[in-house]
Amino acid sequence: MPRALVLGTPHLSEPLRNERLRILCAVRERVAEVAETAVAVMRAEIPSYAVQDQRFFEDVRHQVLSHYRITLALLAGERSIAPEDLVFSRTAAMRRARAGFPLEDWISAFRVGRQVFWDAVLECAGTSPAAQEAALTLVDPLMRYMEYASTHAAQAYVEFQQHVVADADRERRDLLEQLLAGSSPSRGPLMAAAQAYGIGPHASMMAVVAVCVAGADAAAESGYATSAALSAAGIRAARTLVVVRHGEIVAVPVLRTGMEPEDLCARFEALQQRLAKDGTVLAMGISTVAGGASELPRAYQEARAALDFVPSGGGVAALPRLSPFEYLALRADDIARQLVDPRVSALLDEDRKRGGILAATIRTFAQADLNLRLAADRLRVHHNTAHYRLRRIEERTGRNPRRIADLLELLVALAIRDAAGEGEGGQ
Repeated sequence: MPRALVLGTPHLSEPLRNERLRILCAVRERVAEVAETAVAVMRAEIPSYAVQDQRFFEDVRHQVLSHYRITLALLAGERSIAPEDLVFSRTAAMRRARAGFPLEDWISAFRVGRQVFWDAVLECAGTSPAAQEAALTLVDPLMRYMEYASTHAAQAYVEFQQHVVADADRERRDLLEQLLAGSSPSRGPLMAAAQAYGIGPHASMMAVVAVCVAGADAAAESGYATSAALSAAGIRAARTLVVVRHGEIVAVPVLRTGMEPEDLCARFEALQQRLAKDGTVLAMGISTVAGGASELPRAYQEARAALDFVPSGGGVAALPRLSPFEYLALRADDIARQLVDPRVSALLDEDRKRGGILAATIRTFAQADLNLRLAADRLRVHHNTAHYRLRRIEERTGRNPRRIADLLELLVALAIRDAAGEGEGGQ
């Protein structure tokens, strides 16, 4: 951006130059009236301005008049303008930002001011050809000033917003670090921030850790882009504490009254799927419930550990959805896999290629509490067919599914295979 704006006076014939000065003098004589008109239009066209009080509009009127007087002096070639001459506009922009006015409303005010000023120029010019030609010579310099002034004001507005966002980000980081140390703030701004998120010493919370699966560079870029979406992932419009931390996105949702852990799991899973459709693929781990801030460090470590269960293509691993049996199977190492009888592994591998009929029979038989007729009904086959399948499993593996110990071994082999992403549906 140039340090100063110099418009100068264009090379015009003396009659055209005199006509131009006449127009500017006429606008200057009624500049206060033009400013009042601009304020009235802003009040009518900008919703956030319409509900303000008289003190606010006195401030707006002062801003408009200041801009108009500088504009007239520039157009008349009486002065140049430097950024320091627009301090009044920059401070006003910061006041609007502090009050929560949208940036687009602030820019709309500039648009209205420019249009009303131009209407005044045309009205003061009249309809003669010389006047119309003189008025046209004012278009370019007027646009240049308005662009220069609005850019300075918008820059100040954005700088203030960035400062506020940075302060809020630091506050969220400080709050999360204290929570991960196992304590809840007891006073000051951090306590107020914790209360805004529903976080207290005895609040029921969960930890969610998400990472981008596209790599470190993508994670750094996408982390801040997705943290806003995650912050709205609570239930019933509740705010959720979300912080981008060490390449992770850490969220601390609070279980509100009447909520179950599954409610939050489903909400975060839906969010993960929606973000994936938009091109941001996350791996997300969700902890069990922490009964207060003192248990949050444990929940955070759980959420990080759950990431190990997420497939390479992203997804959600929610510990509240797992049984202890499923969790142990997911944590199985190479030794556990080697302990599976080769005959069992061979049968399951062959069965998988044929559609997984025997695996489905083992699971359904277990879910039916070893009731063969009930299992057959659920499988939608004749009970003789189900009986044949169990006998075949025993012949191939040496394990009788009717015996609890043998059935458990078969279920463990299935769970270990599925945990390795080798089952019918993978993880």
